[in-house]
Amino acid sequence: MRDEQLSKRIRPRPGVLRVVVSAVERAGIEERAVGAGLSVSAYLRGVGLGCTPRALTDRQAVQDLVRVNADQGRLGGLLKLWLVERPGEGASTVDVRRLLQQIEETQAELRRLVQRL
Repeated sequence: MRDEQLSKRIRPRPGVLRVVVSAVERAGIEERAVGAGLSVSAYLRGVGLGCTPRALTDRQAVQDLVRVNADQGRLGGLLKLWLVERPGEGASTVDVRRLLQQIEETQAELRRLVQRL
């Protein structure tokens, strides 16, 4: 469950929960909260209720995948333009093969990004 959904479900929150931790534990909790892009309260509330917080790096990976997907769409559109809408105009065999190579490279990048998740 995302933090925003959790917040909407639980508001208002008049209670305070105290947790006694060492300085090292506090630093670790704060570091993990920052890594998840959450406040310490939101992080601890989510973890305490059984949610697994997503790291900012996960969010960055999703943005990377969206960018690569958009690149694929642009390359496919260009290929379609060359092959379907303008047969024989402005696109040599070398250009088409180069574009196909770029599409294959982009697909490989997309696969690498997905495997990182």
